Amino acid sequence: MGLFKTFGVIGVTALSVSLTACQKQEANTSSQNTNTVNDEVKTLTLGFQKSAANFLVARQQKILEQEFPQTKIEWKDFPAGPQLLEALSVGAVDVGVVGNTPPIFAQAAGKELTYVGYEVQPTVNQAILIHKDSSIKNIQDLKGKRIALQKGSNMHEFLANVLNKAGLKWSDIEPIWLPPADAGAAFNKKSVDAWAIWEPNLTTAIETTQAKTLIDGQVFPKTYLYYVAHPTFAQAHPDAIKKVIKSLNQADEWIIKNPDEALKTYMASTGLDKKIAQIVLNKRLKPSLVYPINEEVIKSQQKIADLFYSEKLLPKQINIQDAVLNSTQ
Repeated sequence: MGLFKTFGVIGVTALSVSLTACQKQEANTSSQNTNTVNDEVKTLTLGFQKSAANFLVARQQKILEQEFPQTKIEWKDFPAGPQLLEALSVGAVDVGVVGNTPPIFAQAAGKELTYVGYEVQPTVNQAILIHKDSSIKNIQDLKGKRIALQKGSNMHEFLANVLNKAGLKWSDIEPIWLPPADAGAAFNKKSVDAWAIWEPNLTTAIETTQAKTLIDGQVFPKTYLYYVAHPTFAQAHPDAIKKVIKSLNQADEWIIKNPDEALKTYMASTGLDKKIAQIVLNKRLKPSLVYPINEEVIKSQQKIADLFYSEKLLPKQINIQDAVLNSTQ
């Protein structure tokens, strides 16, 4: 381009909203009114990236199937957040997880999305890599350089922070907009001078090419991952949203209690070798729980959106609160 408490204690129940009038009516008997939402959800499609350990474990351990016994659970993995949000905006994904920047670009483009939760992201999970024999010595040396990154990903915001810290502007560099796989290939061929990327691509490049870290996220304020849903799904199935988040937090608990099995699951799902997979998992916050959206994270997102608009990276100003679940209640 992460504290463990039970789901009930951390207050994820604050995510529930009133069912809209367009929901199925179950008024034949009073008992029908008590039916759970998972009876209504015929198919639940989850979008994730292969670095999302809690999704991988939830899938492998069939935790969602326990919460939704009558529902068909579908899993779709994406190379990055922008691609996931494209699918979510057209209803091909119900709930997914992305970095902080993709939903900002998506909202500015008029894409359908609703924030339903957040997770603190380890700052060491993102960095700018340079070649082992690079002449680049500091971030000021990025001036005039070709830097690969996924457009609209969290690397967009990360690189903006790096440029600001270096006293540079976007016009001072040549951004090369590439998805992770293509960016990695370009970096390996030295077609680009630097690569703004996240895990597990970050550790993979360091271990396989001896790439060097020019700067990572530790020098910047904490950042977040966001759990998003299609607005129609979020409004029609608030209990389903709660159960998804509950399941992901249960997966995180399982990871902490079963580190060896979690490592095997992560390796099997990502195709990473043991050394790289272990380094990536070691960077996870423990615990790494999903929380309800709050004022702090809304302000954090708004700050990024305002920065992007001021730098003419967004076509229009946006209000993050407009895309927050239950923001009007």
